Amino acid sequence: MFDTKIAIVLRNDMAPWQALNVTAFLTSGIVAQSPDVIGEPYRDRAGNTYNPLSIQPVIVLAADQAAISNIHRRSLERDIKTCLYIEEMFSTGHDAANRAVFAQFAPDDAKVVGIAMRADKKLVDKITKGARMHP
Repeated sequence: MFDTKIAIVLRNDMAPWQALNVTAFLTSGIVAQSPDVIGEPYRDRAGNTYNPLSIQPVIVLAADQAAISNIHRRSLERDIKTCLYIEEMFSTGHDAANRAVFAQFAPDDAKVVGIAMRADKKLVDKITKGARMHP
């Protein structure tokens, strides 16, 4: 049904609140990159309206640190624009601080805890190889 796939890969050793927080942040990045992924508002039988949601399913995967580093590397090698969340961002409290701490790391030393992408289905499958469905 879709030519693209949205995948979020989370490091598998995070506390539940961290995994949910990272998922929310990464999802917002996908929406910023691809606003066309958002559908129409929802309306219930009583006439109440609700915010629109993604028109496309989001696959949430889990991987250990080595696998998530490989996924990050493969995304860079294939020039796929991703959303990235690093461990040090847990200690900040706002966007400017997140970007400041993020800028202190390069791909070879970033402790990635989450990465998200929307790209061609087959390419996303190749990049995320080694990750498993999140429990």
